[in-house]
Amino acid sequence: MSGNVIRTAPPHAGSTAYINARIVDPVANAEYLGAVLISDGRIADFGPNLFASGAPYGIQSVDCGGLYLAPGIVDARVHTGEPGEEHKETLESAGIAAAAGGITSMVLLPDNDPPFDDASLIEFVARRARQIKLTNMYAYAALTVGLEGQHLSEMGLLAEAGALAFTDADHAIGNAQVLRRALYYAKAFDALIIHLPQEPTLSGGNMTSGEMATRMGLSGSPPLAEVMLVERDIRLVEMTGGRLHLTKISTAESVKAIAAAKARGLRITCDTAPAYFALNDLAVGDYRTFGKLMPPLRSESDRLAVVQGLADGTIDTIVSDHRPQDQDSKRVPFAQALPGGIGLETLLPVSLDLVHNRQLTLPQLFRRLSTAPAALLNLPGGKLAKGAPADLVVFDTDYAYKIDRDDLWSKTKNSPFDERPVQGRVMATIVAGRTIYREDSFADKAAAA
Repeated sequence: MSGNVIRTAPPHAGSTAYINARIVDPVANAEYLGAVLISDGRIADFGPNLFASGAPYGIQSVDCGGLYLAPGIVDARVHTGEPGEEHKETLESAGIAAAAGGITSMVLLPDNDPPFDDASLIEFVARRARQIKLTNMYAYAALTVGLEGQHLSEMGLLAEAGALAFTDADHAIGNAQVLRRALYYAKAFDALIIHLPQEPTLSGGNMTSGEMATRMGLSGSPPLAEVMLVERDIRLVEMTGGRLHLTKISTAESVKAIAAAKARGLRITCDTAPAYFALNDLAVGDYRTFGKLMPPLRSESDRLAVVQGLADGTIDTIVSDHRPQDQDSKRVPFAQALPGGIGLETLLPVSLDLVHNRQLTLPQLFRRLSTAPAALLNLPGGKLAKGAPADLVVFDTDYAYKIDRDDLWSKTKNSPFDERPVQGRVMATIVAGRTIYREDSFADKAAAA
């Protein structure tokens, strides 16, 4: 933990210029040396020629020293333990980890105790976010009452309370009639349904089916359990005309089916998480419970297909899929361990592998990390635009280090990327013009902010 989380400093009343920065503009699909001017918490101006000879007198300036500056990350899939399991993660500890990870907005899954199937819990998240004063926090509402997959929640009331979309988190809807009704009902107010496609009766294994599962003597979840529900859900969208976002895509067959559905003009989008483009099932070879996820890590051919899906735009967004688990949930035999891994602080450095390997450009990566998720959920951030919120991240793509779970800010340490070498580090995170995190090595340059 070599950086500082900053919550007390108010936004500067005047203007601040971030100069000598390599600007990443995902909307324009451009990358250039330039500057960004922030005024009253919003982007006042930006461009390659702005302040080329230095900021004018009276404007505070931060020299980025050639580091990259991009729209802050919008993480559309985060689980915390508050309320219900605060010993795993609180909204505050998640906000601190998100700040250190360059995440300026995060959206919380509804599978807490109690689940977010009541408007008061959506309002609770908004109230806590105002108290914590770190990243922007939003919430999804439960699609079904109690996340039980049987009866639809009060979607209209929950939307009025501020729910961004509706999902049962990691609980797949096995009943096609329930999802059909949800898509029809949500269509009335153009709401988004988010669904994890894992056929419930086939996907209960400890890892993906295949040679590794056989060698390790573990029950397997076949990759076809995913595409079976993907194909069913595509047909339901075709039937209803609703909007559906498929989450945590992990297999080649799913990528292929979604690409075909998009080509037909259906209102379908999807995401994946770093584990599915950066790891394969070999990562659990030593019965490593930190690599037990939902869905499970797949084969190398599936991993490569996910990378290709990101490269060609079939996969729209990248999420952290942050799911903290405590030692009692992970320091047990593999078959007994709960699935899930933390990911807020590793989201950017692991995703930057796609750039270092020349599979995506930086603007393309930030379209999937920032611009696309903000547009999908109708959030104001995620882009460089005059008048947009000054939610930004400054980062160094050349900073090489090894991820160490003990250095992470998250309350629990169950990272599937522990001990992984990466190249890329967040130097500063700015929300509404206020620096909420900065690395020690960037502190002198950012002091004026």
